[in-house]
Amino acid sequence: MPKSKPKKIKATVSDPKGLSQIAKLAVEWFSKHRRDLPWRKTKDAYRIWISECMLQQTQVATVIPYYDRFLKRFPDVGALAAAELDEVYQLWAGLGYYRRARQLHSAAIRVVESGQAPFPTDRDAIAKLPGVGRYTANAIASFAYDQPFGIVEANTQRLYARLMLCKEPLSQTAAQTKLWDFSQSLVEAWPVSPGLLNASLMEIGALICKPKDPQCHACPLQSHCQAHQTGQTSSIPTPKPKKLITDLREIGLLVRNSKRQWLLRRRSSTERWSGLWDFPRYDCTNHESETQAIEHALKEFHRIYGKSLSIQRECLSVKHSVTRYRILLRCFEASLETARTLSARSKLAADEQFDWYQIDELESLALSSSARKVADWLTRHYQS
Repeated sequence: MPKSKPKKIKATVSDPKGLSQIAKLAVEWFSKHRRDLPWRKTKDAYRIWISECMLQQTQVATVIPYYDRFLKRFPDVGALAAAELDEVYQLWAGLGYYRRARQLHSAAIRVVESGQAPFPTDRDAIAKLPGVGRYTANAIASFAYDQPFGIVEANTQRLYARLMLCKEPLSQTAAQTKLWDFSQSLVEAWPVSPGLLNASLMEIGALICKPKDPQCHACPLQSHCQAHQTGQTSSIPTPKPKKLITDLREIGLLVRNSKRQWLLRRRSSTERWSGLWDFPRYDCTNHESETQAIEHALKEFHRIYGKSLSIQRECLSVKHSVTRYRILLRCFEASLETARTLSARSKLAADEQFDWYQIDELESLALSSSARKVADWLTRHYQS
């Protein structure tokens, strides 16, 4: 039986009429199939900003409970600006990419101090806030204020590339220029509600135009999609090169003093998870044997704190991944050899900040996700 020919494209994606039809079809589909998400129930720019920051590189299902807890504690920009950064970290812990939390806090302070509260209404003013790029500024401006700005993010860029038959790698500047121009042409061709249109296109990208096995049969835009019409959906966009993964091995030292307190340090501005609390840990990737790795960790501890430790036993191992790194953290319980505790005056590293905490205090600390696993293990095994 001969294969049926694909339907003829009704209008090109460069034609204003075709762009208007794409917008109309997308919004009509969205009215019937949209997900019930909390940030879609508000026009409050502050709340939309929080959601957009949380959704960066994080799945919707993961974000929802964090979004609700965060806004319960920080219902407006003034509350966020007045908070201690540690509390912001604590409510963010588990979402990852903690720089987003620091930037949120910094931006909130700037909004309040510049007199722009409850939130800037000008798109360019929004774009000047810490951590706000082109996409986030355009998203807030369109969702909160219905300003005519197109958006390009992971879901829409895939959808646009297929509609336009964009074969260049999407990371290239030329491809990004095409995508942003196309997104802007869409909102200009259908100025009824730019925010509604952008949300509709994002939803189609997320639910229909998936990276693998796109649901073309259910797509409202299939008659306008050049990739679908030419049978190239599976090859567009051009696949990203595989990320090279580097294996790292770390030794964590769980140090307890005579008061049954545990030593934690605040990670510096040059480290991953900057500003969060963590147990002392040291990269031992270049040390082949376990003995060499432990000796290296002990030497590093002595170099920083000026104190020697005795290793007592290995407690647990934690496997975790960060960007292109796959890390194995082996944790050893240790005790100070010649001192009951460690005071701030005894440390050697000027930028090292540390403190001692009881088991029941660990729950309230802003910890990295791997440090939280260690803290939970300690709580289970040492909680009195």
